[in-house]
Amino acid sequence: MPVSRRYVELTSLTVAVLLLGACASAPRQLMPTPVLYQQPGGEPVFAEPREALGSTDIDLLFITDRGAETDPESTLPYGQGREDRIKFGTTRVSIGEDLTWDALDRESRLAERTRELELSLARTQELGGFPAEPYDVVRDAAGNVYRDPEVLREHDQAKRQFEQEVARRIAASPRNEVILYVHGFNETFESAAFTTADLCHFLGRESVCAFFTWPASSTGNFLTSYTTTTESADYAVNHLKKVIRMLARAPGVERVQLLAHSRGTALMLDAVRELMLETIAAGQEPSEVLNIDNLVLFSPDIDVDVGAQAITSYVSDPDLISVWPSRRLPRSISGYLTVYSSPEDRALLVSRILFRSRNRVGNLRADSIKPEVQDYLKRFGRFNIIIYEGERTDAFGHSYFTTNPQVSADVIALLRYGKALGDPARELIQKGPVVWEFPEVAR
Repeated sequence: MPVSRRYVELTSLTVAVLLLGACASAPRQLMPTPVLYQQPGGEPVFAEPREALGSTDIDLLFITDRGAETDPESTLPYGQGREDRIKFGTTRVSIGEDLTWDALDRESRLAERTRELELSLARTQELGGFPAEPYDVVRDAAGNVYRDPEVLREHDQAKRQFEQEVARRIAASPRNEVILYVHGFNETFESAAFTTADLCHFLGRESVCAFFTWPASSTGNFLTSYTTTTESADYAVNHLKKVIRMLARAPGVERVQLLAHSRGTALMLDAVRELMLETIAAGQEPSEVLNIDNLVLFSPDIDVDVGAQAITSYVSDPDLISVWPSRRLPRSISGYLTVYSSPEDRALLVSRILFRSRNRVGNLRADSIKPEVQDYLKRFGRFNIIIYEGERTDAFGHSYFTTNPQVSADVIALLRYGKALGDPARELIQKGPVVWEFPEVAR
């Protein structure tokens, strides 16, 4: 008797859920060395001596709408619950034990390391927070409604604290830019900090490194947790939108690099889209107001049709941009929207089946993107899709942007060195107007 497609899907879903649920959390190591740094002849990880910084710890700015951790057995500062306000602070990630800068620099350039570089969460300190939402209101005798003046004072004070913290970090950084990372499903405050630290370290620690951590579920029944996480991402959109806006306007910030992974890409796209509509409706150029350089999406857990609409919806709404001369389309970002996708990503199998999605953006193959779609995206401009079809370097092939040295090197070439695709530092194979593939690595 022939096996139905529905049966195959349910079986695949069951296997995937069991595999994900059985995944053990081993101690997290510093991500493998990207190939562009590997000796002999690799680029230096640090452009200038780092000894003046003292500790080898990585100091990160965090912003969150997670509630405080309530599990008495947990050592994390924030848990999986939702908070009705935005908080921010500083957290430090330590690498290894009793590691000197010379030793860290040497190990950071080795393909095969001589010692373990285990990551651990050190001191975390909350520096400030915005008022609880919704902000209180008052009504005058005529029936007009206003924000409560006291709440506005609290908001303005928190905003000043946040801007001062960003400005302090900018003043101590070689680059006047902020890198903001947004994580996906099944992530904790700690794991989000570790991934941000990985990226920050191999980007030379030259920028202000920050992460927005939202109440993604990481325990309990997998299917229930995934459903909860989907709505928690929706809940966090307005908070992330405020954060990006404040970062873009903070004193000294010239560029903001936005990075997101998995389900966090949907959150990121929604926040950026709302910001773009906000600035477009005001007759402003988003690229000038928001200071977004690159927008990089890793393994997007988004339906292809939903993703396309999120990126191009304003193009199909001429009435929205009627204030523009000759209805010219506004420039959204100054750099590139780059999507990293892999058909070998098994983690996205679950969401594809649950949502009955035709395809997820993070599972695209080069031949699954129609020529007419590629032609349109080429005309749209500053858009690239990069396909990785090599071997899995993590359990589910979902975190290859940090676990695969070839992919991470491409990310660094884009963000740190500003290299374009086709440059000797980014010698990928072009498969279409906007589609590129990594070449096979000789074994």
